[in-house]
Amino acid sequence: MADQMTGAMTADTIQGSGGIGRLRSSLWILVLPALLFVILFFLIPVLSLFASSFDKASAGVITFQGNFSWDNYERIFTRPLYYMAIFRSVYLGAAAALICLIIGYPLAFIIARTARPGAALLLTILVLASMQLDMVIRLYGMMVLMGDNGLINAGLTKIGLISEPLPLMYNRFGVVVGLVQVTLPFMVLSLIGAIKSINPALEEAARSLGSSRWHVMRTISWPLSLPGVYAGTLLVFALAVSSYVVPALMGGWKVVTLPIHIYQQIAEVGRWQFGAAIAGVLFLTSLFAMALYILALRRNAGGRV
Repeated sequence: MADQMTGAMTADTIQGSGGIGRLRSSLWILVLPALLFVILFFLIPVLSLFASSFDKASAGVITFQGNFSWDNYERIFTRPLYYMAIFRSVYLGAAAALICLIIGYPLAFIIARTARPGAALLLTILVLASMQLDMVIRLYGMMVLMGDNGLINAGLTKIGLISEPLPLMYNRFGVVVGLVQVTLPFMVLSLIGAIKSINPALEEAARSLGSSRWHVMRTISWPLSLPGVYAGTLLVFALAVSSYVVPALMGGWKVVTLPIHIYQQIAEVGRWQFGAAIAGVLFLTSLFAMALYILALRRNAGGRV
């Protein structure tokens, strides 16, 4: 009797293992379309772009010719016009990420901690409302607001506070403001989820023991929300450093970044190989900057990054 029960249990175990294996196989089948999409529309174009960057520059030639050369990268790192654009792109991306964090954290904290669902929903809708409009339309609206004859300068001139228009656009300030306006919702949404995951009982316990609100925020809420902070900061930085539309419109082609150089070389001059080299430098610069950021902040994350 015992042998029969043991045999039945063994058979059930084998059958169960087979069922788990078939389930895992079916799950991989579900992943296959997304995997093929990534390979076809991401990996292949990116690898082709990198291959073209090592090809000898030839105007109007798109396909890879196999003429290996370092001239494209040598030109980037020996001419100030191009290697200064690297530092300018990283600076603008870092500034936008920092400002988005300063502005977005209090807003995300209020949304996450609002007791009334209706109020939290309203605030979330206000955050998402700007994302419903196309980026170009939003930036043209900012140009109407911040231009030399825009609403801000016209209003300040009318009340006598300024005699000449303030330089709010076509400079780094205008580009940073545009990047913050475009990327702020991504920061807020990343922070809301992280703050909601914090157990409110921890904050209440600290308050009951005599800690001030600022001390609770600094020692409990902020450290526990660091995963959202890191995710939002990296997302904003990646979007800002690779932005083309914002520097083109808000910078007026005067704040030249790597994406603008890529557009000029490919769309205007037709030098696909050199444009591909600039794109490769932009990609590697973004990865390198994010890697340094993660390594610098991981020490204070307690293993949460």
